[in-house]
Amino acid sequence: MKIFTWHIHGSYLFYLSQGNYTIYIPTKPEKTEGYYGRGETFPFGNNVVEIPADEVKNHEFDCILYQTNQNYLKDQYEILSAEQRELPKVYIEHDPPRQHPTDTKHILDTPDVTLVHVTHFNRLMWDSNNTPTRVIEHGVTTAPVDYTGEIPKGIVVINNLPARGRLLGLDVFLEARQHVPLDLVGMGTGNLGLGEVLHPQLPEFQSRYRFFFNPIRYTSLGLAVCEAMMMGIPVVGLATTELSAVIDNGYSGFIHTDINYLIDKMNLLISDPELAREIGQNGRKVALGRFNIQRFTNDWEQLFAEVTAKHAKKLPAASL
Repeated sequence: MKIFTWHIHGSYLFYLSQGNYTIYIPTKPEKTEGYYGRGETFPFGNNVVEIPADEVKNHEFDCILYQTNQNYLKDQYEILSAEQRELPKVYIEHDPPRQHPTDTKHILDTPDVTLVHVTHFNRLMWDSNNTPTRVIEHGVTTAPVDYTGEIPKGIVVINNLPARGRLLGLDVFLEARQHVPLDLVGMGTGNLGLGEVLHPQLPEFQSRYRFFFNPIRYTSLGLAVCEAMMMGIPVVGLATTELSAVIDNGYSGFIHTDINYLIDKMNLLISDPELAREIGQNGRKVALGRFNIQRFTNDWEQLFAEVTAKHAKKLPAASL
């Protein structure tokens, strides 16, 4: 199966590439959004293939995978041929609606595209119009290192937090940090953090922290949360969006909408490393069952098979 898409979220593309298909991504010398190529951050396998954007029209694909409004509204008309634009289409919606939490209509309103939401919360909140939808929850690989938790601090992993403000919980992070020792890593952390830790080095780096804190108010379930749980790092976060349906409070992590409650639990984890290990192991069991990479890639392989088979039935016999 030959899948064409754009490089939008590197970590998501890396996990998607663990499936049994080949992914083709376009490149441009100026490396604008979606056209970065493979890059050097993620250890992509040979099944992620770069194609210069001006040569995309000369290749054959089985399915087009859109990931942003720009991909669907603009990019496809610039680099795909008319024939390629008639291929089976899937659109990954990575986020919940921004304009209004319940009344925002998705740009798609067509039975010809399958809209994939990455969490059940996102699917619930979007008005997906008449577009067929499904949920494919995240999948992450197991980390090559084990949780040790010897550093009596929490770690926060968010890119560009100072610039992204309340949505990503900047104020929550700043308030909690007054009462709990917290380290922030990610791109664009400025004076608030330690800077970027590349994805391949992140597991070993964060494995030594006592817990993982997720101050994000309103966004999709972050892959960083799934990765932390898969490692057995206890997760503390706001009981909002999908996280409230992932963590069993007090058993596989701590979640609440009361920041003071979360501060108390973070300090408890710092004072009780055995409890931290127990909570983390319970979270890991959840992650192994819910976010294992084989389930994730099986879901995608099945969807690609479905949409291509459905498309083939529509074609006139002479074109098959």
